[in-house]
Amino acid sequence: MSGGGPLAGVRVLDLSRLLPGGFCSLLLADLGAEVLKVEDTGMGDYVRWAEPRYEGAERSASSALFLALNRGKRSIRINLREEAGREVLLRLAREYDVVLESFRPGVLDRLGVGYDRLREENSGLVYCAITGYGQDGPSRDRAGHDMNYLGLVGLLGLSGEPDGPPVQAAGQIADLGGGALMAGFGILAALRERERSGEGQLVDVSMADGAMSWLALVAARHLCDGQVPERGRLELAGGLVCYRPYACADGDVTLGALEPKFWQAWCRGVDREDLIERQFEPPGSETHAEVERIFAARTRAAWEDFAAEHDCCLEPVLRLDEALGSELTRAREMVVEVEQPGAGPVSLLGVPIKFARTPGAPAGPGPALGEHTDAVLAEAGYPEDEREALKASGAVAGPAEEATGSFLG
Repeated sequence: MSGGGPLAGVRVLDLSRLLPGGFCSLLLADLGAEVLKVEDTGMGDYVRWAEPRYEGAERSASSALFLALNRGKRSIRINLREEAGREVLLRLAREYDVVLESFRPGVLDRLGVGYDRLREENSGLVYCAITGYGQDGPSRDRAGHDMNYLGLVGLLGLSGEPDGPPVQAAGQIADLGGGALMAGFGILAALRERERSGEGQLVDVSMADGAMSWLALVAARHLCDGQVPERGRLELAGGLVCYRPYACADGDVTLGALEPKFWQAWCRGVDREDLIERQFEPPGSETHAEVERIFAARTRAAWEDFAAEHDCCLEPVLRLDEALGSELTRAREMVVEVEQPGAGPVSLLGVPIKFARTPGAPAGPGPALGEHTDAVLAEAGYPEDEREALKASGAVAGPAEEATGSFLG
């Protein structure tokens, strides 16, 4: 459902499931691209069936998690184990700009619809594959999830307090930051290059590679002097008293007083100018204990008032409900309503990138499983009798309220 956003006119075939690919194509759809989910004739994208669910909406489109990733997309069900199903995908690929997939390397090649085969149909196709460890290398065939990638690239091992266990982040850093965002960036770069060359290309996105790139500053220091950082000792990950979360009387706050002017403002605000010269002491020091005592003596609301008076990079640690209902979130339109058939208006996160001239926006509701199979086939030139024959043979399937199984198991 392309709109008037900056990616209007870009057509994407999304064969991915779950989070990394789904979030990547969500960003593309919100910015105006036409995204068609290519799902199997079994249960489709697994996240369709996750809890919680919106009441009243068609079951296969009513998962809150599914709508969070798939608003504004269309859905066709194709059985790629059937030759006729593969032919449908090949015909679609001739008219699309991008194919996005997140299977293990070689899966679509074995089915006869990998990059080399699709390129025969459309030399301008940008084919983006999101995998855990990339299309080559010693781990290409290994299974993995977000935490595994973060552990292998060194990021998880540096997260947490000194002498404490590794701490998992609430957001999926490798899936989203290392996978979805890198894929989106790679797709747009390949489309830009295609304007010059007329040729598409394979975009190989490894979530492990992408997550490792988040350690750019940390790795640069180690590669320069050979020093191995310790958990909780990195300057921007808990190693400085001026740049840490602190417990207050009824919650937590963050102090980000990294530049001396902000630390000085905090110290003067609490009438402790004696602490100014001790800004960069580590956790566990006497200064750290003293700063902890100062924070513990006031409520979170009192610290918010303090921050309004003293410009020192101090903010509260909010619960999720508080963050979603905050003045900042409302002002930036980061919670929006989308009309979902059968369920009415549902609240979802908004578009994180703002454009002055061609703004993005949620492009519409999430599709039911196979909702657009007939329409897409008709647009691709299949007459009604051929569409019915494809459905009768099991090569494709139309809408389904309930489904089990998956063509890739």
